[in-house]
Amino acid sequence: MSIFGLLAFTNLNGLKAQDAPAPAEAAPATEQVDEQTADSAAPAEAINAEEAEVETVAAAPAKKDTFHQVLKKKFIEGGAGWMTPVLLCLILGLALVIERILYLNMSSTNVTKLLNGIEDNVKNGNYEGAKELCRNTRGPVASIFYQGLDRIDTGLENVEKSITSYGGVQMARLEANMTWIAMFIALAPSFGFLGTTVGMVGAFDAIEAAGDISPTVVAGGMKVALLTTIFGLIVAIILQIFYNYLLTKIESLVSDMEEGSISFMDILVKYHK
Repeated sequence: MSIFGLLAFTNLNGLKAQDAPAPAEAAPATEQVDEQTADSAAPAEAINAEEAEVETVAAAPAKKDTFHQVLKKKFIEGGAGWMTPVLLCLILGLALVIERILYLNMSSTNVTKLLNGIEDNVKNGNYEGAKELCRNTRGPVASIFYQGLDRIDTGLENVEKSITSYGGVQMARLEANMTWIAMFIALAPSFGFLGTTVGMVGAFDAIEAAGDISPTVVAGGMKVALLTTIFGLIVAIILQIFYNYLLTKIESLVSDMEEGSISFMDILVKYHK
């Protein structure tokens, strides 16, 4: 009996030991909970990162348009029908200005150097050498001197008349196309004011149709009116600046022609026999 009792007690303790949880199996369960917590935290961190990126993009300043883009936008808003004539005035006017600038710069002459060369040749009686010097020198002054030397055999009176006549021809060449530039200076703001008038009429038509005076009704017509005026005035100002520069250049060349002609006649009177 004692032996049977001892065996039963031993079996009972073995069953209790099997039913008790093993300490080694508790650690994996804890690790699984930590992994689940980390997995749930990862999407939250990703969401926070995305929100921070969106806030950074929203906080970044908007990119400003370049001057070319702004000009193109305002040109379209002003209406191609009224802005195109203003643009053509600018293009054609600048083309004529560039042509005049090139011509006038090529017409500039070192009058003092030319007169010294002519005097050296005339003093020695070498009129052909003086004429050759004038042919090889560009500019209206040299052309006038050549016309005078070409008529030296007919007398100084005829030389003076030829210088005066040919000087008028050269002045007309210097002033060529200046009237066209002046016309574009006048046309550009005229087209702008015409667009302004049409825009105002459109604004009043919109007010009449809506039966109400509100900013949204008149804004479109007023914008067209203001933009066409602004662009027309800008074109006129640009062309006017170049026009005044060209006038100054022409006056300088004409002054050189007149002073050079007087000195040229003094040389002929002094050395011509």
